[in-house]
Amino acid sequence: MNTAQHKSQRVAVFLDVQNLYHSARSIYDARVNFKELLKTAVGGRNLIRAFAYVISTKTGEEKPFFEALVKLGIETREKPLQEFFGGMKKADWDVGLSIDAVRIAQTVDTVVIASGDGDFIPLVEYLKNQGRRVEVISFGKSTSSALKEVVDEFVDLGASAKYLIKK
Repeated sequence: MNTAQHKSQRVAVFLDVQNLYHSARSIYDARVNFKELLKTAVGGRNLIRAFAYVISTKTGEEKPFFEALVKLGIETREKPLQEFFGGMKKADWDVGLSIDAVRIAQTVDTVVIASGDGDFIPLVEYLKNQGRRVEVISFGKSTSSALKEVVDEFVDLGASAKYLIKK
């Protein structure tokens, strides 16, 4: 079932910050304009909640960025960067984002996932089976093609320079 956007829809937005950050940096050598991204994700509908899943480091240099997200009305979910013996690092919020989306699904009509990660396909399928409209907003060049196929709508952030802040 492919549902349409309506101004009266209640929307929740979930921002996979690491995925967006790395895509913008590696493809465009730029940063993400989260203000424009959020505006497009909401699309004039009723924003119920917006969450950003972020990773904190030992240096704390990312704190001003986290504060800027909060000023935009985005709640941050913070997790420390995991560093393993041998230098390997891990920063993954897939499960946390998915659990939050499932929890809030009963209070919204539309879930917008800002990530190109194909690991979210089971979440999308679940939410759609619950009668929710699911949209993905991400950089087309780095978004899973299978993810694009299962959502009700895909917005390519790479299609407009307004989503990028050049370094």
